[in-house]
Amino acid sequence: MRGTSADALRELARARSVILTTHINPDGDALGSMVALFLFLRQRGTRVQMWLDDDLPGMYAFLPELDKIVRPPAACVQGELIVVLDAGDPGRTGGAWTHFRGRSLNIDHHLSNSDFADTSVIDETVAATGILILRLIEEAGGRIDREMATCLYTAIATDCGFFRYANTDAPTLHAAARLVTYGAEPHTISEQIQTTPLSKITALSRVLDTLEVTDCGKVAAITVPAGIASADVEDTEGFIDYPRNIAGVEVAIMFKPSAEKETVKISFRSRRLNVSELAQSLGGGGHARAAGCTLKGNIGEVRPRVLGRVLEALRESGL
Repeated sequence: MRGTSADALRELARARSVILTTHINPDGDALGSMVALFLFLRQRGTRVQMWLDDDLPGMYAFLPELDKIVRPPAACVQGELIVVLDAGDPGRTGGAWTHFRGRSLNIDHHLSNSDFADTSVIDETVAATGILILRLIEEAGGRIDREMATCLYTAIATDCGFFRYANTDAPTLHAAARLVTYGAEPHTISEQIQTTPLSKITALSRVLDTLEVTDCGKVAAITVPAGIASADVEDTEGFIDYPRNIAGVEVAIMFKPSAEKETVKISFRSRRLNVSELAQSLGGGGHARAAGCTLKGNIGEVRPRVLGRVLEALRESGL
């Protein structure tokens, strides 16, 4: 752990105006943490903005204040403080980081965090950045209302697979329980997020057609065909759970090519292998059991390179 809630609160107290941002391709932890901190700072009378250099996923449309999120300006902005949430590298924020000049605070839980900010509060032992925001607000004596609780419960639940992943521990469950007492409704949040449009089921069927299992059943890989990567479904991250849940699979991989950018986004999930180290060796990062990277090239070039690196990592670890 690096930094404390007290360090973050000191930085926030110094600023009359704050900009919040998070990573592109935002998930529930990114958006839930950012909006909850926005509500807390507004409660304290701070002038606060939210920047996101990406589109908002429709599955999180139930969260409050999303209409307050704007794209970073085209020109550089001189400000007091930018807070980067749930991102271990400034490049993950797109133009938000490059278009701001001023002090910076990073609140994150990724093992691969690069310590890029002026002040960092990083705790890789927690399941979600939302837990760090909850800790900060409680230590500051803030009033957590139903909207804040909904945001933070969403942040925590989505980052631990609704309490099914290995990062679900007693502190995670205690944090979720406190948020329920503050007004979060788990059944409502779960229904909002897990209700699936027909287009996503159709896309999933096409992705599962690409399933390939190798290394005596230890590695399972799927590919999101370029034609559906953005057109038919906005969120494909959950697709990797299908190969991950196959009996005997140690590492699941999802390849998501982008013809326009000439890159391939790769997601890793594992049972025992530290895929954060694997992703870092390929220029990415993440958590021990969930990580990712983006490589230049087409799927024909990238796929064999990544599969070879995964098999090598499994051999080195004795799995």
